[in-house]
Amino acid sequence: MTNIAVVGAGYVGMSLALLLSQSNNVDVLDIDLAKVKKINEKKPTIYDEDIEYFFQNKKLNISATNSPKDAYKNKDFFLIATPTDFNEKTNYFDASSVEIVIKDILKYSNTGLIVIKSTVPIGFTQQMNEKFNTNRIIFSPEFLREGRAIHDNLNPSRIIIGGSHPDIYLFSKMLNKIAIKKDIETLFMTSSEAEAVKLFSNTFLAMRVSFFNELDSFAMSKVLSSQNIINGVSLDPRIGSFYNNPSFGYGGYCLPKDTKQLLANYSNIPQDLIQAIISANETRKNFLADAILGSGAKIIGVYRLTMKFNSDNFRESAIIDLINKLSSQGKKILIYEPLLHESEYRGLEVCKEIETFKLKSEIIVSNRFDAALADVHEKVFTRDIFGVN
Repeated sequence: MTNIAVVGAGYVGMSLALLLSQSNNVDVLDIDLAKVKKINEKKPTIYDEDIEYFFQNKKLNISATNSPKDAYKNKDFFLIATPTDFNEKTNYFDASSVEIVIKDILKYSNTGLIVIKSTVPIGFTQQMNEKFNTNRIIFSPEFLREGRAIHDNLNPSRIIIGGSHPDIYLFSKMLNKIAIKKDIETLFMTSSEAEAVKLFSNTFLAMRVSFFNELDSFAMSKVLSSQNIINGVSLDPRIGSFYNNPSFGYGGYCLPKDTKQLLANYSNIPQDLIQAIISANETRKNFLADAILGSGAKIIGVYRLTMKFNSDNFRESAIIDLINKLSSQGKKILIYEPLLHESEYRGLEVCKEIETFKLKSEIIVSNRFDAALADVHEKVFTRDIFGVN
């Protein structure tokens, strides 16, 4: 059996670790002792029904530790899935956690392929190989949806491998083996090209979100049916009827930071579109804030801080930006979010009881409509037309 170390117990790391541990030995390294304890107790570290199912029903060769020395000993592959947040001050990804992991791996192991799954700036992997005088470091992007990580690894849209080490072919076979989908398109390229695939893919998705949001803003302003227009536009097979549901703006962990990083990578290269995508997202939130303020409601209820159905994450959620814009205008904000255990969130009241929340709120702002709001649908402000993420 192949011995694998997975660094990071988030969506990417855990989904890969579980799938690979069905036929390989996998050690997960994480600095969070609570996550380490959960993994060793066969409990999920994140909200994902498939991950919970795997822990409960599959025979897995998996363990966790917070010791780099123990995790990296005698491993054939190292998968790095640590977070790389966008630093607004430096205008670049903070990939320091990835570099620290690489340094530790090289310290404890002289062999084994090092695979970066974390999203990094274009050129980062090449820089790491040059800095540490090796060719063992490659980049292989993930294309996972939050809450569907296992499903997307079982049914990948494609496998992208960037690097020149001979073991890249063994790694691609491993990824193909854990999938149930057959004949997966697998592309081999340079690490910088693979990094570009990741950033351009997510920026295109952000552009698509922004396009349909601006269509919706137009329809709202002209008192037209967004649904009719979107249906008519989407029937063109070149456009397609998918990823076209209006929202409060793109958000979440990936799209905001990846679009900004791609813009930073352009540096002195002429561009207009990438900047426009980022600007359009802010314009959309300002437009919707004005629409909500125009209702005249004095108490604005916010239903859920999460961006999507079946998510436990509200990092970079567009609705939080809306909250900030509305509260800055002196409006009383009332939040209903079952994931919050505190009575306040950023100084705003958190309502624990949904019935009380619905009664007190004069207007209810919800990025995605929920059946729990059906009895007060006349109060709900949402741009959710199709009832999908």
